[in-house]
Amino acid sequence: MGATKRSVAQSCSARRCGYPCSCGRCKCESYSVAGTQRVACAMSAPPQLRALLLAVNALLRKRRYHAALATLKGFRNGAVYGAKIRAPHSLVMTFLFRSGSLREKLWTILRATYIHSKNLACFVFTYKGLCALQSHMQGKTYPMHSFLAAFIGGLLVFSDNNNINSQVNMYMLSRVIFALCRLSVEKGYIPKPRWHPFPLFTAVVWGLVLWLFEYHSWTLQPSLRSSMTYLYEDSNVWHDISDFLIYNKSHASK
Repeated sequence: MGATKRSVAQSCSARRCGYPCSCGRCKCESYSVAGTQRVACAMSAPPQLRALLLAVNALLRKRRYHAALATLKGFRNGAVYGAKIRAPHSLVMTFLFRSGSLREKLWTILRATYIHSKNLACFVFTYKGLCALQSHMQGKTYPMHSFLAAFIGGLLVFSDNNNINSQVNMYMLSRVIFALCRLSVEKGYIPKPRWHPFPLFTAVVWGLVLWLFEYHSWTLQPSLRSSMTYLYEDSNVWHDISDFLIYNKSHASK
């Protein structure tokens, strides 16, 4: 039986890819390694490219470089995620509420996507890098490392008061308040409610936001103010059936 296993391994390793088959079949595609290695074998890549991929994958598997490589992948993931969530949002908001030529609208979308993607990538890179640096210097990881790294990263990346950073920070603030309330209940700092507080929370939020919009609208973020203007002020004005049902505003009023 042992001879059979060895012969299978030798047969597999004699193939062009040079990898022993982990499942006992002579198919290099079945070897569960990085996808680039399988692709290089399947496409009969040049020897130089296969050697480069082998060297790169060997480097990626070394634990001594894990922290630095995780920081680089964090930069990549931040850029991709920022583009994924900003591009469709900017596309919809720009074509719904912005005026201007098609070229101007496309430029607005691309610029917003680039800024969000760049900022998120830089923040993740900074955060993971500072966390790794603190752990290396102190020999272990402490909870305060996360706060300090994110504090510095936020100060460096998201401190510019523009529309995108404002949206991101307010999005984070709402989640942080929710999380701190739950943590306070779990730790016993706040008594656990005897009834579900969400209905009261909802009523207070909507009551405050409409009060602010009606009497102090300048305090609201521009995008929120624009949305609420469309909903609550534009619905007070019409001239005929065209701008009552079909359009929000007649061409004359525009």
